[in-house]
Amino acid sequence: MRWYKDAIVYQIYPRSFNDSNGDGIGDIRGIIEKLDYLKDLGINTVWLSPIYDSPLDDMGYDIRNYCDVLKEYGTLEDFKEMLDGMHRRGIKLIMDLVVNHTSDEHPWFLEAKKSVDNPYHDYYIFRKGKKGKAPNNWRSFFGGSAWEYNEATDEYYLHLFSKRQPDLNWENPKVREEVKKILKFWLDMGVDGFRCDVINLLSKKEGLPSTKGLPILSAKGIYIDGPKMHEYLQELKRDVFSKYDMFTVGECVLIDHETALSYVREGVDELNMVFHFEHMNADCFFSKWLPRKFKLRRLKAPLSKWQYALQDEGWNSLFLENHDQPRSVNRFGNLEYRVQLAKMLAVFIFSQKGTPYIYQGQEIGMTNAHYTSIDQYKDVETLNMYKTLRKFMSEKRAMKLVKIASRDNSRTPMQWNKAKNAGFSTGEPWLEVNPNYVEINVEDSLKDEDSILNFYKKYLALRKNHPIFVHGDYREHYPKSNKIAYYERNFDGKKLLVICNFTDKELKFNPIYDLSKFQLLLNNYSEDKDILLPYQAKIYLGEKA
Repeated sequence: MRWYKDAIVYQIYPRSFNDSNGDGIGDIRGIIEKLDYLKDLGINTVWLSPIYDSPLDDMGYDIRNYCDVLKEYGTLEDFKEMLDGMHRRGIKLIMDLVVNHTSDEHPWFLEAKKSVDNPYHDYYIFRKGKKGKAPNNWRSFFGGSAWEYNEATDEYYLHLFSKRQPDLNWENPKVREEVKKILKFWLDMGVDGFRCDVINLLSKKEGLPSTKGLPILSAKGIYIDGPKMHEYLQELKRDVFSKYDMFTVGECVLIDHETALSYVREGVDELNMVFHFEHMNADCFFSKWLPRKFKLRRLKAPLSKWQYALQDEGWNSLFLENHDQPRSVNRFGNLEYRVQLAKMLAVFIFSQKGTPYIYQGQEIGMTNAHYTSIDQYKDVETLNMYKTLRKFMSEKRAMKLVKIASRDNSRTPMQWNKAKNAGFSTGEPWLEVNPNYVEINVEDSLKDEDSILNFYKKYLALRKNHPIFVHGDYREHYPKSNKIAYYERNFDGKKLLVICNFTDKELKFNPIYDLSKFQLLLNNYSEDKDILLPYQAKIYLGEKA
């Protein structure tokens, strides 16, 4: 069996994880200090968000040098020491691969924008304007046009994200060879795989036609899952991926399960799994910037759809949080029950079939940022969206949306203890620490037998000891319920039942099976009643009839 199926992944956002030198910025040596914490938690794989040299317009997703580390984070020697420390503890490392775009300070782009005759000009996507306007109607994911004018060549260049993140031209074989060199550099150092950033945007349709319909949503087949995606991924697999014991998970924009299977189907293996975001619409309309009331059915339905679609032919990734998403306890329940809610959410998502991805701080139930002014936010997407929103709504309404949707909600510094700045740094943190660190922190959680953190440890140990969590099939019960999530897993003559109350009320519940014949493996309450308590989660194990 492929090792990634047994992986329990912990995502580290390095800038906010742990600062070792007091400059207010998390760093690699700070990660080294916490490796025993990760091992003790039960982690066997780390996904490290970008640590490459970068001007940080998009906090590291704008890369200036793919083969060096940002000085604020440390050195390549520090990186090698961290990697060695992980491997000694049985922890594998996957890195972020960001190759849809570079920084506008990357040497390739500095050359490319000089003239149309420059050998690097074709490394990027430049086009002449049309009647003094952009070449087409494509929109940036960060708001506004996806085109920026370049005076030196009297052309526009494409940037599907920030204007400081010009898109690479994957049609150019030289670009693809450069990417292979980058991959080999890190894999030869001992890295175990990659999380591939917005990987399904690499191929753009020939002629770059304008989209017809809603911006971005109408880009399928044009610059989302474009015509040469399989060709590019097959080339990377043939020339690089297949030569290493590694795995890839692709972040895929607006992907559906049929398209995903074309990438991840076992035997095809262009990617080993993908991140899709359908279930992230449970409390919004296609975008977290268009919020609506959370409904459990909108969370369950897409997850079940993907479970059924992939369970025999592919592999799922399981997540509720990452560096781009607000905190799950703020989104999917009542914060007054934060502890029980966080435990229940872990049971609900991580007991499905696939590889769990835990985002830093999720294991202690960290919450959204507390900010009240736009000046407290640092995220480029947030600042751009705020400017756009202010054109047609009041500051109060715009700030309400920012507080709900900002990526900085998940980027506030990790809360280690009650000391100044939550033990994250002895200096002024780059992003304000949430003041609730006094009540929510790792040190106190370790001492509290009933803490979210200790529940995570218990749960992850359980997952490792019972193969049914990895191999069992998936079958949902009560799919139309907006109150209860209930599914079963079956493997090797055993049946696992997962029952979660998604309300802050006590609920009567018909379990279908005779629970007296099952062993109660896990319960996020100390008591076990015939009713479900608020945000209660139970896991039962028994023989398959």
